[in-house]
Amino acid sequence: MSAQGDCEFLVKRARELVPQDPYAAKAWLITARTLYPADFNIQYEMYSIERNAERTASAGRLLYDIFVNFPEQPVVWREIAVITAALRNDSQDKHAQFLKGVFETLPGPVQCKMLLKATEQCFNTLEKAEMLLLLLKRFPESVVQHGVSLGESLLEAETVENLDTPVNCFRKLFVCDVLPLILNNADMCLPVSLLYKYMHKAAEFYICYVTREPSADAQMQGSQEVGGLKSPGRGRSQRCVIDGLSEKASVVTEPWERLLEMVGVVGSLCDWQGEKASRSYSELLQRVSELCRYMSATDSEGFARCCAQIVTCCTLVLFHSAFHYVSAVQPSLFQGHVSLSSCPWVLLEDLSSVYTDVEVERKHTHKKRKLADGREKTMSSDDEDMLVKGRGRHIVVNKAEMPGWAETLEHFRTARESWDLLHSHQSLETEFLKICSTWKTEMWMWFRIFLTDMIIYQGQYRKALSSLALMSSLQLQQNQNQNSLSSSSSLEMQRAIIQQASCHYALGEYRMACEKLLEVVSGLMPQNHEAVKSSEEQRKPRSKTRKGNDLRLVPCSSKSILPFCLQLMLACFKLRAFTDNRDDLALGHVVVLLQYDWPQGENLFLKAVDKICQQGSFQYENFFNYVTNIDMLEEFAYLRTTEGGRVQLELLPNQGMLIKHHTVTRGITKGVKEDFRLAMERQVSRCGENLLTVLHRFCINEKIILVQSLP
Repeated sequence: MSAQGDCEFLVKRARELVPQDPYAAKAWLITARTLYPADFNIQYEMYSIERNAERTASAGRLLYDIFVNFPEQPVVWREIAVITAALRNDSQDKHAQFLKGVFETLPGPVQCKMLLKATEQCFNTLEKAEMLLLLLKRFPESVVQHGVSLGESLLEAETVENLDTPVNCFRKLFVCDVLPLILNNADMCLPVSLLYKYMHKAAEFYICYVTREPSADAQMQGSQEVGGLKSPGRGRSQRCVIDGLSEKASVVTEPWERLLEMVGVVGSLCDWQGEKASRSYSELLQRVSELCRYMSATDSEGFARCCAQIVTCCTLVLFHSAFHYVSAVQPSLFQGHVSLSSCPWVLLEDLSSVYTDVEVERKHTHKKRKLADGREKTMSSDDEDMLVKGRGRHIVVNKAEMPGWAETLEHFRTARESWDLLHSHQSLETEFLKICSTWKTEMWMWFRIFLTDMIIYQGQYRKALSSLALMSSLQLQQNQNQNSLSSSSSLEMQRAIIQQASCHYALGEYRMACEKLLEVVSGLMPQNHEAVKSSEEQRKPRSKTRKGNDLRLVPCSSKSILPFCLQLMLACFKLRAFTDNRDDLALGHVVVLLQYDWPQGENLFLKAVDKICQQGSFQYENFFNYVTNIDMLEEFAYLRTTEGGRVQLELLPNQGMLIKHHTVTRGITKGVKEDFRLAMERQVSRCGENLLTVLHRFCINEKIILVQSLP
C-alpha cells in the first residue's frame, strides 16, 4: 500500500471510530500524524474532530498548526472565513461564540497575519473592508499602515457604485468605524486638507442620516418591518437597515453628539483657535463669532486657517439648528407617517392689527355695545409669548399649541445667525457654497423650508416667492418619485401656498394674495365656529397693539388656517373699501368678513357704517346670503329709519329693478320696505348657523367676484 493510501485508510478508520469511541479515533490520528507529519488531511481531520466536539483550546492549537504548515490549502481558508465571519457578525449564537474562542487562543501575530491573509482572499469591497476593520480594531498599531488606505478605498467604492445618497454602507463604515480609529490614533499624522475632507464627509453622512425624508425609507431594505420609528429630532437613534449592512450595523446612535465630538478632535489636530472638548453647538457659534472679529487682521496663513475653522463650525451649527427648527414646524418630513400631533406649522404675517388700526370718532347711542367682562381683560403673559430677536421682528406662537416653542425659536435664531456669519465675508461665503454644492443642499427639501422662513423673516418677500417656487418643484419631484400624493405632502403643498399668499399681501399684490388664499380655502373643511373662536381668543393680544411687522407661527390645520385666510382677505379688501373712491362691493366684502371673531372687528364695522352714512346709499346684493351677525343686522335695519339717516340700502338681489316696479305701480316704495323687513326677519332666524360654514361658502361661491374686486 502506498503512503497516500495509508493516510487515507488511517483517516477513514478514525472517522468510523468517532461515534463509538472518540478516544480511539484520536489515538489513530496521533499515530497517523507521527507516521506522516506532512500530510494535511490527517491534521485537518484532527482539527475537525476537536472543532465538532467544541473543545476550544485543542481546536485552537490544531488550527494554528494547519495555518502555519498548510497556508495555501483552500479548506483552511474556508475554515478561516467561517471564523472571521463569526467575528464580524458579533453573533451571540453558541457555535459562533466557540469559533471566536478558537480565534482568541491563537497568538497575536498569528491572528494579525490570519486577518491580513483573509483580507487578501476577499474580492467583495464591503467584505474586504469589514475584514480589515476587524484587524484595525484588534491591532491598533496597524491603523498607521492600513487606516487611510481603507478609508480611501471605501470612499472610492462609493464613487464607483455611483450611489445617490451619502447614507450608504461604504460611507457608514468609513464615518462610524474607520475614521474614529484614524483620528484617535496618536501615531497618525494627517495633512490638514485630508482632515477637513474627512470631516466634511462625516458631517454630510450624519446630517443626511438624521434628515432622511420618508421617500428615502423605501431605499432602505430591511429583513423585517421595524415598528415605532421615532422622530430623529427627539430619538436617541434611528432604526433602519442600510442596504448592505445588518440592522444592528445600520444603527447610528447620537449622530449629532458624534459629529460634535469629531469636531473637537479635528479642531485639536488642526490647531484651531481656542479649541476645547465637550463643546455645545451654541458654544461653537459663539467661538467662531469672536474669531470673525479679528480674522482680517491675521496673516495669509492665519486667515486661511481661521476661514476654514469658521466655515466648518458655522456650517455644522447652521444645519444642526435648521434641522431642529424644521423638525418642529414640519415633523412629517422626518417621520415617514403623519400623526394627529404632527401637522405642519407655517410662518405668516401676524394680522393681529387688522381690527385695531382704525380710529372711530363715534359710536351709535342706540346700541348697547358693552363687551363681556372676560373680553375686556388683557391677557396674562402666560397665555402668549413673543420672542424678540434680531432685526426688530417678533415671532408670535401659542405656547399651549407648541410646547417646545422657546427651543424652536431659539434654533431658528441660531440658524439665522450662522447663515449671516457665513455670508459676512466673501471668503467665508465662497467656501460655504462649495460645501453646499458638494452636498447638493439645493435638493434638501427640509433645508429649503428653513431658508424660506428665514427669507420671510428678513422681509425679502420677492425672494421668498422664488424660494417657495423652488420648494413646490421639489415637492412635485418627490411626489413623482413616490408615485403618490400622501396626506403629508398635501399639507406641505398647502403650507407653501398659504405662505405665497402671505408674501403677496406683504408686497401689496392683493389680487394674487386673494387667489392663493381661495385656493387654500377650497381644500379646507370648516369646523365648529365656537371651538375655533375660543382657541383664537387665547392667542389674541389685547394689552397692546403691535406695529404690524410681526410674524406668527400657525398650525397648518383647518382650525387655524381658515381664520387666517379670512383675516388676510379682510386686510386686502379693507384698504380698498376705505379709500376716498366709492367701492360698495369691497365694502360689502369687508362687512361679511368682519363677522368672524366678532366683536374684535366692531370698530372697523362702525367705520364702514360711517362711510355708508356719508354716501347716503349702499348696494351689496349678497348681504342676505352671508351676513348672519345679529349686531350687524340690527345696525343695517337702523340705517333705514329716520333716526338712522334714511340710508338707501339695496341689499336684496335685483332690488334696483324692484324699486322701479313698485314706483310705477304704486307710486311708493312700500313693497320694497316690506320685502326688506321680511328678508331681515328671515336673516335673524339664521343667526345660529355655523359662521365658519357660511364664510367658507362665501369664499367658494364668490371666488370670481372676490378676485375681480381687487386690483
